[in-house]
Amino acid sequence: MPPPPALSALSRPQLEALLVDLLGEVATLKQTVAELREEIARLKGLKGRPNIKPSGMDKGTAPAKPTENEKRPGRGKVTPRVNVEETVINAEIPPGSRFKGYQSFLVQYLVISVRATRYQRERWVTPDGRTILAPLPEGIDGHFGPELRRFVLMQYHQGQSTMPRLLALLRSMGIAISKRQLVRLLNENHEGFVAEAQDVLRAGLETSPWVSVDDTGARHAGKNGFCTQIGNEWFTWFRTRSSKSRLNFLDLLLAGHTDYMLNDAAYDYMRNQGLPAATIARLKAEPETRFSDQTAWQAHLDRLGFNALRVTPEPVRVATEGALWGSVQAHEFLCEAVVLSDDAGQFNVGRHALCWVHAERLVHELETFTDQHRTARTRVRSLIWDLYADLKAYQLNPGKRRASMLRARFDRIFLRRTGFATLDRLLARLHANKDELLMVLERPQIPLHTNGSENDIRCHVTRRKVSAGTRSDIGRDCRDAFLSLLKTCDKLGIAIWDYLGSRFKIAGYAIVEPLDHYVRMRIRPA
Repeated sequence: MPPPPALSALSRPQLEALLVDLLGEVATLKQTVAELREEIARLKGLKGRPNIKPSGMDKGTAPAKPTENEKRPGRGKVTPRVNVEETVINAEIPPGSRFKGYQSFLVQYLVISVRATRYQRERWVTPDGRTILAPLPEGIDGHFGPELRRFVLMQYHQGQSTMPRLLALLRSMGIAISKRQLVRLLNENHEGFVAEAQDVLRAGLETSPWVSVDDTGARHAGKNGFCTQIGNEWFTWFRTRSSKSRLNFLDLLLAGHTDYMLNDAAYDYMRNQGLPAATIARLKAEPETRFSDQTAWQAHLDRLGFNALRVTPEPVRVATEGALWGSVQAHEFLCEAVVLSDDAGQFNVGRHALCWVHAERLVHELETFTDQHRTARTRVRSLIWDLYADLKAYQLNPGKRRASMLRARFDRIFLRRTGFATLDRLLARLHANKDELLMVLERPQIPLHTNGSENDIRCHVTRRKVSAGTRSDIGRDCRDAFLSLLKTCDKLGIAIWDYLGSRFKIAGYAIVEPLDHYVRMRIRPA
């Protein structure tokens, strides 16, 4: 914009026109500044919550709720899980009254009390000079009793309390405890819980017909990282790492194993990722096919000269991913299972299925500029909703003929030309994912969306908002393990209070088997 002439020489209409131009330019600059600030925040890792409104497709295609005239099921009787004590209350009655039984009135109490016990342990010296010290009662491990340890873990992980608030609560109840002691209660001597969470993952990967996966941001040791969720309707497992690459995901699928395997599954993976046949032949020519850990595997690649290759795709990365996938299959994890994700590239391994809600959201969030564009988008969304509703119905009553009809209908929707170029490109991209979006036609038992994963990972997001992040590796592992066990207990119908009581062997505790037992057997405890 050229500099204006002397303002005193301009007429009033010219001044008004100049003012309008300047205000428009200021508005444009403000918008540019706002966009740059958002980009800077994103690059710094300070991006706020995405402004994505739900499309409502899943709820919009759900069966209609019963009308007011239809009778809805009642809540039923409320029965406490504890033994109910019977107390008879006598009434003052006049002479000649007749006894007509009792009217029941149930009252539930919560008794919280603090007590301390000083154990005087006998010490004896045997004739041969040995010292014998009387053992502590079962369940005593340290200076805080099992009931207190159970309460602390419940409040912190299920109650999502912060450590300062939990510390203040315990002190207000009369517990003499320091901040360091509370941290130890939360983090130390929990190797058994971490191992049990790992066993739950192994049981789920070995026996489940499908798993749903997702990830979210997580801070550890002052750095940004990522927490990956793996689970289904029977179990949930979390793990926080500094990366969310496919190498990281494949390593998580090993469930604690560290070996690398070269087998048919590994070579198939490498071929599908575009690794040249000559490069694969180098690996096949070597007699060694199993490597105990990453160090042994990298040494093998160095001997074959893989690190010196500068081609695309990167041979070291693809070969390592293939060897990890070969190990996953060798341990019989995810052999026939489907991995359901939101189309994040790191999760695209094995038999892969995509979330319909995320796919439809791309159409829902598509920017439109004219009435013609809005009409085209509305029409396509309507067709997708109808197809989604019929896929739900197919899950209840699958059949080959219906599957064939749904595939043909998918083609008609996603190969159509609407006249809106951006929408047409998006539909073509979604059509390229046909096999993954229609995996439900082969496996009717898998969900059509990843809502389960998003619901599971919400507890980790809440923990992140409440406590920011973790500092020590053991604190990170304990947080992930207890959140995993908490969600798994909830899915299995086990009260986390009973679970912790069983693990700490609190008097009168209910017996809870290792959780991987319930996952393998697909049964809920009585």
